[in-house]
Amino acid sequence: MKVLLIYPNINSQVGFNFGIVFISAVLKKHGHDTKLINLNEKLAKLPDDKEIQRIIEEYKPQLIGFSAVTTQYQYALKIAKFIKGFCDIPIVCGGIHATMVPEEVIREDCFDYVCVGEGEEAILELAANIEKRVDTTHIANIWAKDNGKVVSNNVRSLPDLAELPRKDYEIFDFQKMINAEGGWVRLMTSRGCPFKCTYCFNHSIVERYKDETGSSTKDLNYIRRHDVDEIIDEINYLLENYKNITTFIFDDDIFTSNKTYLKEFCNKYKKSVKIPFVANAHIRAFDDDRAECLKDAGCMIIKFGLESGSERIRREILKRPMTNDDIIRAFESAHKHNLHTSAFVMFGLPYETKEEILETVKLLSIIKPGRFRWSIFYPFPRTAAYEISKKGNFINFDKMKTLDNFMDDTCLDFGEEHNLFISRLQRAFPWYVNMYGNNSSKELFSVLIKMIEKIPSNVWEDIKDFVMTCDREISKQLKQAGVEHYTIKYNSFTAVNSKWDK
Repeated sequence: MKVLLIYPNINSQVGFNFGIVFISAVLKKHGHDTKLINLNEKLAKLPDDKEIQRIIEEYKPQLIGFSAVTTQYQYALKIAKFIKGFCDIPIVCGGIHATMVPEEVIREDCFDYVCVGEGEEAILELAANIEKRVDTTHIANIWAKDNGKVVSNNVRSLPDLAELPRKDYEIFDFQKMINAEGGWVRLMTSRGCPFKCTYCFNHSIVERYKDETGSSTKDLNYIRRHDVDEIIDEINYLLENYKNITTFIFDDDIFTSNKTYLKEFCNKYKKSVKIPFVANAHIRAFDDDRAECLKDAGCMIIKFGLESGSERIRREILKRPMTNDDIIRAFESAHKHNLHTSAFVMFGLPYETKEEILETVKLLSIIKPGRFRWSIFYPFPRTAAYEISKKGNFINFDKMKTLDNFMDDTCLDFGEEHNLFISRLQRAFPWYVNMYGNNSSKELFSVLIKMIEKIPSNVWEDIKDFVMTCDREISKQLKQAGVEHYTIKYNSFTAVNSKWDK
C-alpha cells in the first residue's frame, strides 16, 4: 500500500526527522511505498492547499501520517483538517507531541489514529491491517476510535536497533538537504537518555513505557546504542551515495557517556573516515581522556548543553545538578586539546530573575566557547518544567498555541518589564556577553547595551530586527581593528568568536 508522510517544520531550521526515515525504511522493507511532504520554506516554497490536494489525489495513499513536535502541531492539525475536507483517507499523528498528549490529539475529528512512542513496528502493523481490512483498534502503541469511542492501547517493548533496516534517506531528497546544510549531515548512534531534566520529554516517556509494559528501568532497555561497525557502514554508505558531505554531526544526548564505546568509535572512525565530525557531550561525561580521543579521531567541534549559568536554576528548576566548576573544567579540557567548543543556553525560565540570566551571560564570558547558541525556554506539555510553569501561572496559553519555534519569542508572561528584557536579550544576547568579556570591546558593547535598554517598548518592537544588521557592521570594524568579540552568525540565535569567524 501507499503511505504518505507529512513533516511540518515551518519557520524552523532545516530539519531531519529520524523517526520518519526509520518508519519509511521499515514500510519499504515490507513491500509498501512511501512519499514525504517535507514542509520547510528553506528547502522549497511551502505548498498551498491546492498543491497538497493535488499531491494526494495523484499519489492516492491508503494511509497518511504526520510527525510533529508541539510547536509544529498547529500546522499538522490545520493540514489534517483540510485533507479530511476532501477525502476520507485514514490519518495517523505521531511524533513527540502525540506521544506526550495522545488524549488531546485523538479528540480531533481529523485524526483517526495516534501513534505513541517509537512507531516503527506500530505503523507497519497499522498499514498492514488497513491494507487487509482487518481490525485496527487493538494495535500496541496506537490509539484509535471505535464507533466514536477512544481505544487507548498500551505501548509495546522498545525495538531492537540492530533489527531495524538502514534509514530511508532518499525520502527526504537527501542530496538537497545536504546542499542546504552546507554539507553537514546529522547522525545518531543511540536512542534514549538517562537524565531527568525537567524541560525534556525523556522522563515522561520512560515512565509511560515502564507503566504500560510492566518493565523495570533496567529491563526497559531505554538506552540503546547502534553497533559501532553499523555506524561506520552507514557513514560509508552516505559518502558513496551522496555528494558534498563535509561534516558529520552526532546529535546523541549521551555520545560521550560510555567511554569504552566512545573509544571504539573514535578508533574505527579515524581508520575509516577522513571527514571531520561534531559531537554532543555531557559536562559530567567529559575529561582530558575523552577530549584527546575525540580530537585524534577528527572531531572539530564539541557541543555542551549548559542551559543556565545559575546553579540555583539548574538545580531547582532544571534538575541539572552540575556546578559551574564542572562546566569550567569541561571547557578547559576541550580547549586544552584544541577542540572548538559550542555552548547551548536558554533563558526566560520560570522563577528566573534578571540577575540569574546575567549569571549565564557571565559564565559564557568566563568559559569563552568558540560559539554559543541561545533559545527561549518553551514549556513542552507533560514535562516537569511545564507543570512548574503552569503552577506558577506563567504560561500564556493563547500565545502557546501559535508560537511555532522557541528562538524568536516566549509563551511565558513575566510582566511587562521582564518580558521586554527577554526580548532585548533574544536579539542582542552576544552584546551582553561581550560587555562582560575580558577584552577591549567590552566598553563599546556596554554603551550599546545602555542604548538599547533605554529604548521604549513600542519603539523596540519596530527596530529590534535591525540589531543583526547593526551587529554585522560593528563586527566588521572590530575585526579590522583586531579586537576579539562575539558576533551573530548563521542565524539570529548563534554567535561565533571573531577569531573563528573567517
